[in-house]
Amino acid sequence: MQTKAGDPGAFAHFDLSRVDSPAFVVDAAKLRENCRTLAAVRDAAAADGADIKVFCALKAFSMWSAAPIIGEYLDGVSTSGLWEARLASEFYDGEIATYSAAFKPEELEEICRLSDHVIFNSPYQLQRARLILDNAAANGAPVSVGLRINPQVATGEVAKYDPSAPGSRLGFPLDQLTEEHMEGVEGIHFHNLCEQDFEPLKATWDRVFDVIEPFFDQLKWINMGGGHHITRADYQRDELVEFLRDAASDTGCQIILEPGEAVALDAGILVGTLLDTHFNEMPVGITDISATCHMPDVLEAPYRPAMLGELGDEDMIPIRLGGPSCLAGDVIGDYRLPVAAEPGARFAFLDQAHYSMVKTNTFNGVALPSIWMWDSETDALDCIKRFDYEDFRDRLS
Repeated sequence: MQTKAGDPGAFAHFDLSRVDSPAFVVDAAKLRENCRTLAAVRDAAAADGADIKVFCALKAFSMWSAAPIIGEYLDGVSTSGLWEARLASEFYDGEIATYSAAFKPEELEEICRLSDHVIFNSPYQLQRARLILDNAAANGAPVSVGLRINPQVATGEVAKYDPSAPGSRLGFPLDQLTEEHMEGVEGIHFHNLCEQDFEPLKATWDRVFDVIEPFFDQLKWINMGGGHHITRADYQRDELVEFLRDAASDTGCQIILEPGEAVALDAGILVGTLLDTHFNEMPVGITDISATCHMPDVLEAPYRPAMLGELGDEDMIPIRLGGPSCLAGDVIGDYRLPVAAEPGARFAFLDQAHYSMVKTNTFNGVALPSIWMWDSETDALDCIKRFDYEDFRDRLS
């Protein structure tokens, strides 16, 4: 899988020695730029009266210290369960839409209290939850109920990230949807993309439209999920604007997008240090960044993260970088460093604000990266969070 990271932007001029190592550094100015782009798409699509909303998907980027930036431009957040819904209610402005592949009954009452939309993965779970939903409404916490459907249109590059892959557990299969399943449903949700441009969305909608058209009169909203790389420079934003306008007109519904990666695309780096080097058929470097602990998608996708300032000299022998854990496969990739490959050298990987930050873990006792907020417009730099031994210890007993 190829990384979709773009230009390093202002990070090309950031002094890596200003932060400790390892460290995530998020550029507030780039976040604002991304959010402005998303808001501009929404506003253009809504110019003739269409009801369009954009939510930030917290599953991808939940650095809540950045919540004021997101709240200034976007309409709310989408969450993936009780804890994210709590986080949203504490720190984020706007609406909260909560979806989970399966809700625990004992958590659903609170989720209803916190959320504006609650989206079920199957009509069977919705049916079992009816009493909880009715009680929530009776207690002054009515929610708009949605059903996630599986469009059964595979568009992804990697099967494990493709919600429409055969046998997928995500969403109710579109070809099984009946009028009975839609009883009490006010919204339809589908999420079928991963780091993709406009055409896969159009292909998905072409498949979904005819099946859900009979229900347009009862539907209040249609949530088209995330995976839209709207803030990427080459994304077809004009086509998206026209598409959203037409979808709202054709359905009479509010149209919602919930990008996550697009909010933080190219807005963060992961700074690391080379700790040791040796030679085993090729140069090998051990770093304080672990693919296993700090960038698990490197191994899951897999993909090769782009390096800030990496040299392009093909005649130069690369060095294989890996983490300090005991896992033999804790390998990030082969790189031509922009600095001498010797202990103490600083380097950074691009486009690490989304997903990497929320997926970190402390396997093998590897320390978590600190979190910094930098504003490339003012050069202000603040340490948001440092993790210590107690953070590791207190998870285990």
